Amino acid sequence: MKLSGAEIVVQALQDEGVDYLWGYPGGAVLHIYDALFQQDKIRHILVRHEQGATHAADGYARATGKPGVVLVTSGPGATNAVTGIATAHMDSVPMVVISGQVPTPVIGSDAFQEVDTVGITRPCVKHNFLIKRVEDIATTLKKAFYIAATGRPGPVVVDIPKDITDPNIKIPYICPDTPQMRSYNPMVKGHVGQAHKAVELILQAQRPMIYTGGGVILGEASQTLREFVALTSFPITSTLMGLGAYPGTDAQFLGMLGMHGTYEANKAMHASDLLIAIGARFDDRVTGQVAEFCPHARIIHIDVDPASIAKTVRVDIPIVGQVHQVLSDITTLLRPQRDQLSQTTLDAWWQKIETWRAVQSLAYQPSDTVIKPQAAVEMLYQVTRDHDFYLTSDVGQHQMFAAQFYPFDQPRRWINSGGLGTMGFGLPAAMGVQQAFPEATVACITGEASIQMCIQELATCKQYDLPIKIVLLNNGYMGMVRQWQEFFYDSRYSHSYVDALPDFCKLAESFGHVGLRITDPADLEGAYREAFAQKDRLVFLDIVVDPTENVYPMIKAGQGHHEMHLSPNLTTERELA
Repeated sequence: MKLSGAEIVVQALQDEGVDYLWGYPGGAVLHIYDALFQQDKIRHILVRHEQGATHAADGYARATGKPGVVLVTSGPGATNAVTGIATAHMDSVPMVVISGQVPTPVIGSDAFQEVDTVGITRPCVKHNFLIKRVEDIATTLKKAFYIAATGRPGPVVVDIPKDITDPNIKIPYICPDTPQMRSYNPMVKGHVGQAHKAVELILQAQRPMIYTGGGVILGEASQTLREFVALTSFPITSTLMGLGAYPGTDAQFLGMLGMHGTYEANKAMHASDLLIAIGARFDDRVTGQVAEFCPHARIIHIDVDPASIAKTVRVDIPIVGQVHQVLSDITTLLRPQRDQLSQTTLDAWWQKIETWRAVQSLAYQPSDTVIKPQAAVEMLYQVTRDHDFYLTSDVGQHQMFAAQFYPFDQPRRWINSGGLGTMGFGLPAAMGVQQAFPEATVACITGEASIQMCIQELATCKQYDLPIKIVLLNNGYMGMVRQWQEFFYDSRYSHSYVDALPDFCKLAESFGHVGLRITDPADLEGAYREAFAQKDRLVFLDIVVDPTENVYPMIKAGQGHHEMHLSPNLTTERELA
């Protein structure tokens, strides 16, 4: 079978089992688009902006675990995709981005729509390639998918000059085997000796904490984690990216930790004498002031990426390997020694944790006259808790309220930009999730600033009949910016308010969707139920919320877990005592 370079690209994607491809055409990729037109196995989704393509592929990848695939043209097509590539890179999301490039003879001559895509993306990819021969296309794409999906996942960019996709140049096509790469050999099984040392520390612990991150979800280790937590009866907390790996409604779960984590999670972290870190990278939003982070604890760190070990925080027992495999090994070693755990000591630790939990750090003042954003999230949970439900998010206060007030019991249901904090992520990510799971209920929670970043994708939703529900918590501000300005800049709200907002309902209707505006708390449940009852329509819920509400708790940058800024209306631990 002889194929052109463009046909090889399409055939290689088919061989990888790619079902969706998000992209936007341009001159450098027209040969590839022509080859796509002549097949029906891969469904191409035409977005309205290349950033939307990368976020949609990202959402698909986070929800399914399979690499999302993107096709963009050279120059501005590639540069528009960079934000989405960086978003995926920060959160270790598997993605393959195919970018067109100017013909090889004119590379470096400042040809029309030429940029150095490999150079531009090098800092924000797991790897990238510039293909210079048609004979290398199939092998390179095979390597790209292998690198993107194994070890610590991440985006891989494949830059393809237009001349090597020429339909008039054909070569024999042979599907390559899985590549063997000497320079890339991710660890799978952790060191047995380290696992034994970890068990020794676990058996000695008096105030243990389990701290989990997105690596548990990426490593398909949720079930193994649940077995480990049940075996030990230890308290567990999670990063923003790890929510759902362990049931958010379970009593052993202390909630999210970090800058906007719960009082009980942060206080327990600070007081612990053993920290079991699983698939987490000790992000600055989690650690706060590193010198103050878990000052009494010995640390076990399990991660597939050796570069993450001791990168930020010194650890006592590093174990490099797939989280599922390492945690399974530790659980197997620990199970016959379970009775050596001191139940008396553990009971005393739980009693202390319950005093912190009694503070109810997420409490807020309810209202009958204005919709509180926390109440909007709680009602969303009540209405959708029995659905096959996925929630994407943009970035800001609404993201934190969702993380705090919507308890996720399953992995891959909470889809948000954690590391890069990309506004505009939520809507296109929801598109990718909805296309992956057409029968599921998919919602995007957003703010009026974030939604306008990629709002043109409402047209994509209409073209492909995506019945996403957009939950806009509209407070008229860039809420998190306003909150920081209130706390740390003497309420000087410099450019954090929006004076010229559109009528979002009319805007949604102009794209062919349904718009609902809610201002009265009494109407909130009915509006949600009306929206989610419309199974075949995108519904845009413009929910006007209290503009003065802040996210609590909050740890100021540079402070420790024990230095939380709590709501001024909160009952304190001292008052409870």
